[in-house]
Amino acid sequence: MYLNSLHPADGARKDRKRVGRGQGSGLGQTAGRGVKGQKSRSGGFHKVGFEGGQMPLQRRLPKRGFRSMTRKRVAEVRLHELNKLEANDVDLAVLIAAGVVSRDTVRAKVIASGNLTRAVNLKGVSVSKGARAAIEQAGGSVEV
Repeated sequence: MYLNSLHPADGARKDRKRVGRGQGSGLGQTAGRGVKGQKSRSGGFHKVGFEGGQMPLQRRLPKRGFRSMTRKRVAEVRLHELNKLEANDVDLAVLIAAGVVSRDTVRAKVIASGNLTRAVNLKGVSVSKGARAAIEQAGGSVEV
C-alpha cells in the first residue's frame, strides 16, 4: 500500500451543494432562500438575537448575575464555633437555638477553621473533609 493509493470510503465525502444552478438541481431559482424578505437578499443581515423589532429574549428576561439563590439559606459553621455549644449531640436545631446560624437556615456545613477541643456528635449536618478529620480526631462522630 502506498500513500498515493489511499482514498476515503464510498459516501464518506459528500459533494457540496451548488445552489442557484438551474431547476434540475433542486436548488435553482431562489437557491433555497425562500421568497422575498431581508434574508433572501444578498447582504441580508440582522444581528444575533434580533426578532424583527420585538423585544429580544435576552432583554425580556431579568438580569440575575452570578448570585446564588440558595446562598442565604445555607450556613457555614466553623470548628471553633462548635466549642461554644453546650450539647454534645449537634444538629441543625441545636445550631439555630444557640444562635450559631440564622433562623431561616435550611442546611449547614461545618468547615475546617479553628480548633475543636471537645468531642461532638454531628447529625444531619454536612461536613468538609478537613472538618471531618478534626472532629474524629477530637473523639467525635459524624452522621449524615
